[in-house]
Amino acid sequence: MRFQFDERKSARLRANPKRGIGFEEAQEMFSHPYYLDQRSDLPEQCRAIGWVSAQLYTLIFEMREDKEGEYYRFVTLWRTTREEQKLYEQNT
Repeated sequence: MRFQFDERKSARLRANPKRGIGFEEAQEMFSHPYYLDQRSDLPEQCRAIGWVSAQLYTLIFEMREDKEGEYYRFVTLWRTTREEQKLYEQNT
């Protein structure tokens, strides 16, 4: 699995106390069970809900493709809401 993201945006997310992590740390989510659904059609975006360290996070990303194959382009992330936490618990 390959990931791509804006490093400046990642630094801003990490500095925001409501988020507390950047995209570098968010990659950990894909090494544990996670919930995945489609968020929008245009552009096609997906939502993943999963664990990073000891906290549930929600990550929005786009599936893209280049000459090397498919990769995930991270858009944004936040600490999971109560509703998203229930969704994760019901589906994993």
